[in-house]
Amino acid sequence: MDSANLIRMANRIGDFFDAMPDRPEAVEGIASHIQKFWEPRMRTALLDFLERHPDGQDSEVRLSPIVLEAITRNRQRLTPKAPAH
Repeated sequence: MDSANLIRMANRIGDFFDAMPDRPEAVEGIASHIQKFWEPRMRTALLDFLERHPDGQDSEVRLSPIVLEAITRNRQRLTPKAPAH
């Protein structure tokens, strides 16, 4: 998965929810959207990026503050479950 593309996609989601007047509701909306609509590989790649870059940025891309907050607060919930055997 291309991290830069995932970051851009996550930031677009963040832009939409950031317009909401209730920040906790916006943060929840971002996490909920990513959990519901991103496939597990995408969520894993995003969480791996954050593992390598805890501040949400590397030289080329940067998570917006609200997206960084949403992912950080909901990391466990956004982590895909291991497949059952």
